[in-house]
Amino acid sequence: MEKILDKVNHELDKIELNEKTKNLIKQKITELKNNKLNIMITGATGSGKSSTINALFDKNIAVVGQGTNPETMEIKKYELNNIILWDTPGLGDNPIQDNNHIKNIIKLLNKKDDSGKALIDLVLVIIDGSVRDMKTSFELINEVIIPNIPDENRILVAINQCDIAMKGRGWNNMLNIPEENLIKFLNEKVESVKNRIYNSTGVVINPIYYSALYKYNISKLLCYIIKSTPDEKRVIYMDKINKDPLMWKKNDDLMNYNYEIQNEISGSLTKALDSSAKGAIAGATIGTLVPIIGPIIGAGVGATLGFIGGLFGV
Repeated sequence: MEKILDKVNHELDKIELNEKTKNLIKQKITELKNNKLNIMITGATGSGKSSTINALFDKNIAVVGQGTNPETMEIKKYELNNIILWDTPGLGDNPIQDNNHIKNIIKLLNKKDDSGKALIDLVLVIIDGSVRDMKTSFELINEVIIPNIPDENRILVAINQCDIAMKGRGWNNMLNIPEENLIKFLNEKVESVKNRIYNSTGVVINPIYYSALYKYNISKLLCYIIKSTPDEKRVIYMDKINKDPLMWKKNDDLMNYNYEIQNEISGSLTKALDSSAKGAIAGATIGTLVPIIGPIIGAGVGATLGFIGGLFGV
């Protein structure tokens, strides 16, 4: 399947546009294709980091652990073309091992890329929604992640295994969605996590909940991640998201997350290409070429992976 930026490039070749403008747009497409997105995924043992990675992305790239034995004993690096995932060891099993793992996490959080910027674009902290004692998770967030990331917008917290948050009660096994009593409990848990982080650090983080196992709120999770991703790197997700349409079907009704994902990606791409091309037109402002670039991007996105009206069902 043709990648989205290649498709956009081909669509660009089909329209009449002066060569200077077209070349500037093509240069920007090349820049976007060379972007790298680095995401750290971390959490306590048993929180479901591996199952989350496999739910979001194209292949079963991470081994899913059984029981309490962590499959990830050191930071693992998964390269999905331009998406680089850093899967950290589960914490909470052994204090000595935890100290070593935390040192490695801090070292990675402070690593710089070739341009001198932080290597890690985002950190996704996954909390096990089935446990009451979240001491390890809060220590990780409050004492390790937040002190080493000055920009709170780069820190995401997601509560996995929402299906067993009340030991299986309130989960509709036929529809694979939470019932009202479980939704109420989960919303209270979200608020509790948010307040505990704020009271300890003064940082506002808005967690969400989902179930990687039952494919619930996966679109919400991806939307949550994309909205915190640097604008010009959002298009990177398109080519590597999970191709199983069922993964994106079951979400809460608070928002049309699949539409938001499409909108965020196409909007950021339009902005990037329009901004690059405006220099070719005397006195142009951002937005001048949107009527031209918009259809190009729409065609590129629509023809890639059945994204529009297909994979996400929008």
